[in-house]
Amino acid sequence: MTNARIQDIRQRMMMVMGSLATQADNLPLDVVVHDETHVDGVRRQSITYTSEPGAQRPDVTAYLLLPDKPLPARPAMICPHQTTAVGKEEPAGVSGKPDLHYAFELAARGFVALAPDALTFGDLVSADPCPTGYVSGTMKSIQNHRRGIELLAARDDVDANRIGAIGHSLGGHNSLFLAAFDQRIKAVVTSCGFDTWQTYARQFDSLKAWSQRRYMPRVADVYGCDPDQMPFTFEEVLEAISPRPLFINAPLHDANFQPDGVAACVDHVRPTYEAAGAAASLEVCCPDAEHTFPVDVREQAYAFLTRVLAG
Repeated sequence: MTNARIQDIRQRMMMVMGSLATQADNLPLDVVVHDETHVDGVRRQSITYTSEPGAQRPDVTAYLLLPDKPLPARPAMICPHQTTAVGKEEPAGVSGKPDLHYAFELAARGFVALAPDALTFGDLVSADPCPTGYVSGTMKSIQNHRRGIELLAARDDVDANRIGAIGHSLGGHNSLFLAAFDQRIKAVVTSCGFDTWQTYARQFDSLKAWSQRRYMPRVADVYGCDPDQMPFTFEEVLEAISPRPLFINAPLHDANFQPDGVAACVDHVRPTYEAAGAAASLEVCCPDAEHTFPVDVREQAYAFLTRVLAG
């Protein structure tokens, strides 16, 4: 994968999402720890941090999960949540579905894990889903997650060269988008997070759901919710990530994202992994399940992350 090809894909993603913000790169994070609990060998801290100039500082709410036993140079994970009112509480293991407590489970396995709220969820329920200066909530999420990478990389107990992203559904595609724009993400686990624009439109008659302000309004305003008019594809998003390690959970009965669409994306990118001698860095699991992240698949994903980041 050449730098020119990656930049071309990113430019076409920004045609839909808006420009990537860079003005916060040297802004203090203003990390504040508000409380801490200890649960089953994990320290779970409620924190806030700052995303960018002009924001009400700090403006990102998150849980930081740390193994009780301190060790230097751990791998770390950004853990975006699915579409759920409780936001960060679900991956952090505070509430929500046990099958989606992946930030807590990773911390119990020795990773440092950061689970931030997306706009309009959790403690940010009243936030504007597409703040001034942005044309999409998706790009704002990318910005907040990039600042999360900075937060993790600055810690003495994190190896800045071993940071990954994991997410389910909303968190599944936000993890992919983050990795496509930021090479500091060294591995991705995406669960129920994507298919092709065409298979999604076949299932739901159009791409209208993607055009909400919390996602990408230009999908409707510029591209008419037409999959054939979209200037980038999920095949290309995976291409921009390759040949970095990528684990995909694509259940056979996912009502949101169709298995044949996922397969088309994987078929598109697999030759890139093979050409780079990285075939083992692309792992796909298709459980006999619905829109979920089953325990056996999560264990496979954690083993994958341990191999590529902690091994």
